[in-house]
Formats: sequence, structure tokens, C-alpha cells
Amino acid sequence: MSAPEGGLKVLVAGGGWAGCAAAVELAAKGTRVTLVESARSLGGRARGVEVQGKMLDNGQHILLGAYHETLRLMRQVGIDPDEVLLRLPVQMRYPEGSGGMDFVAPRWPAPWHLFGALLRARGLAREDKLALARFTSAARWMGWVLYKDCSVHELLERFGQTPRLARLLWYPLCIAALNTPPERASSKVFLAVLRDSLGAKRRAASDMLLPRTDMGSLFPQAAARRLEQQGGQVATGTRLELLERSADGWRATLNGAQSDFDAVVLATPATQSAALLAPHLPELADQLSALAYEPIATCYLQYDPLLRLDLPFYALLDDPSAGRWGQFAFDRGQLDAAQPGLVAVVVSAALDAAALDQDALAGAIAAQLAQDLRRPELARPQWSRVITEKRATFSCTPDLLRPGVQTALPGLVLAGDYTASDYPATLETAVRSGVAAATVIAACDTLPRENRSLSHADGGASPKSVR
Repeated sequence: MSAPEGGLKVLVAGGGWAGCAAAVELAAKGTRVTLVESARSLGGRARGVEVQGKMLDNGQHILLGAYHETLRLMRQVGIDPDEVLLRLPVQMRYPEGSGGMDFVAPRWPAPWHLFGALLRARGLAREDKLALARFTSAARWMGWVLYKDCSVHELLERFGQTPRLARLLWYPLCIAALNTPPERASSKVFLAVLRDSLGAKRRAASDMLLPRTDMGSLFPQAAARRLEQQGGQVATGTRLELLERSADGWRATLNGAQSDFDAVVLATPATQSAALLAPHLPELADQLSALAYEPIATCYLQYDPLLRLDLPFYALLDDPSAGRWGQFAFDRGQLDAAQPGLVAVVVSAALDAAALDQDALAGAIAAQLAQDLRRPELARPQWSRVITEKRATFSCTPDLLRPGVQTALPGLVLAGDYTASDYPATLETAVRSGVAAATVIAACDTLPRENRSLSHADGGASPKSVR
């Protein structure tokens, strides 16, 4: 298929989930899209990597049924979520006898499924269950909105949550969703996640979706195929080195060669976007440079292919002071038949874990699994590999000011999970930002060409935007 004639010529720089979402949306609107990615594969911080002859992920992910835009775009590029995602009811299930709890929602309509989970929960005392009921009732009454932000730890204390409930439920959910310790994580953002999952009107929104394939196959690769089918171009191993204003738009230097575009979507990491923006929007560049980050480590442990855990995934009681680093364990063999005997263990907010020797961290996690699951053979994997994303997400702290997708310069927009949203740095946030960036640019294409360079969808937004 040839490229669309007469539409805007747009560069999307960055082939992560935000950039792929922007490119797919723009191409669907008749825009001539060039998608470039400096790495050799698409996906950004949610991509597939080859380890020991297996295609693994650079980090194990859990999606939510509330990720409407992500699921919509997957379908748009030909991926059936029901085939590539294992859908489970919301749950927090610790290995029996490990000191945790067993909390799993029945497939009842919302909100009765949560009451069912609460009534059936094992490992929680009466005061824990009453505290959980009070919290969810109060949050619903508040509309899941907190006008004065504070840390998640402070929020839980304010609502009288018991130490055990916080330890077994709220803290793990906070770390998994925001990748920020509850002592410095934003309550506003945490409540927004709970609103669209536990507080949603449809039970399916709270479901947990576990990928059955690597993250690259889940969306980015299919997005690239769809883009090329619609006449767009995809170039990996191509770095955007410089952006300059031109008479009709933007001139981009890509691997030393210059090309002209009507508009640009900057879907590169915030640090790289800051460097590109510094000559044009120094205040915005400084804002992006000031973002702090949190790492995530994923430990892969390969056992005998016949090994199988009782559940697809478990919550684990972590205690770094005791060498217990694992927070969630996934039996990859139950998700992908091509990965029998492979277990993935996630350590979020992994600043201390990332400083450890990889073999030492893997050994400690294997010992933790063997102890909690009461299976000595888990202490002796055939091989292990730790993959750490040092800048997996931004630190989602209270009252953090995040930039909007639209900048003060015409034809230049941002896309990324760090942009303004009531969500933390998730795949859904990235996809939504890409869709929003595409919407802003596509609005320019409806105007006469001589007016495009002056157009803003909202009349010229400030480069800063408050959630």
C-alpha cells in the first residue's frame, strides 16, 4: 500500500508503547507516518529479549481489565486480547503457610465480587476485614478523589487501615501499580488506579491480565505491521539526534541525515526528550530532566520443564532486611507452553535490589521461593537471569507536576507514560498519551495548510499541565 497523499507528514520518535500507539492512530487518520526507534527492537521498557534461547520480557507485567485504550488498540492492530492474555479475577494469593492471606474475588457483578472476596478471605482477622470495608466504602463516597495529596502510607493511617491489611494488600498493590514505596507514593494516583479497577462499575475492569506472549508480540510488533500496511515507515536502529524549526514544520537529523516533517511526536524517554527540547523549550526540558526514577528487577529462574506451581502467580511477603526480595512470582509455563518450568519473580521499587550482585539476588529469590512454597527443589534452578530496568518508571510522588502532551511549539507534541495523567507510569498511560498526541496533530490536518503551523487544539496550551 502506498503512503496517503496530501496528509500531514509526521515523525514519531520512539518505538515504545506510547510511540506505537501514536503511530497507529495517526496512520488510521490518513497521516503519513515515519516511526523511528534507536534500539533494534520496538517496545521500549516493555519489550521482548532473548535469553538462553528463550524470548523473555525485560520485565514481567500485569495488565488490568480497566486498560480500555490498550485493549482497543491491540484489537485494532489484529491482536485478540482473549488469546494473548490470561484473564484472572482480582486476587492477592500468598503461598499457604507463608504468613500471608488468600484473597480472590468470585466472578460476581461489581461491587458484590469484592464483598465476596472479603467474606471468603483467609488470613485476615475480623478487624482487618472491617478496615478494608470501611476504606472502600469511604473511597466510593469520596468518588475516589483526594483533593489534598499525601503519601499512600499517610492515607492508610488516616483511614484506620490495620498494619496487617496494609502489609498484605495495600502496600503490594501500591508498589505494583506505582512502582514507588508507599511512604512516598501519591495517594491521588493510587486512588485513581483503585477507582478504575476495584471501584469500577463493571467487574471485568478489576480483572488481572497476564501476558501469554512476550511484550513485543503483544502490541509493538503488530503495530509496526499495521503501520507499514497503511503506507507508513518503520526504522529501528535509527536515532533522532537533532530537531530544528523549518519554514513549514520541523527538520529532524536521523542517524546523520536530515528529513523534513510537518509535525513531530516526541515519544523518546524523558531524558532524551529533554535534550532535544532544551534549545527550544528550556523550562520544559528542565521539568523533564528533574523527574526521578524507580527501578524494577525481574528474576527468571529455569527449572525442570515438568515443574509446575499450583497457581499461575503468587504474591510473596518481601523483607529485604532478611534477604527476601521477591514480591510476585509467575509460573511462565502456565502462561506460555513454550516456557515450561520457567518462573519469573518481580521486585518493584527495586533500588536496593538493583545494587546487589545478580547471582546473589537470584540465589536469595530462589531460596525465598523454596521456603514459601515448601518445595526445596526451587532453591536449585538450572539457570537464572536478572533483568533490571534502572529507569523503569518515574517516582510517582505526591503533587508531582507532569507535562501535558501538547507543547508551546506548533507541531511538536510529547507522548510517554510520564505525561499528565491521573494514572501512574503504566502501559495504559503510555498508550493514552500516544492517542492524545495523535489527536492533537490530526486536528491540524483539518485546517488549511497555511494555518497548520499556528494551530493548537486548545488555543495554545502552556508546556506545563496540572493533572
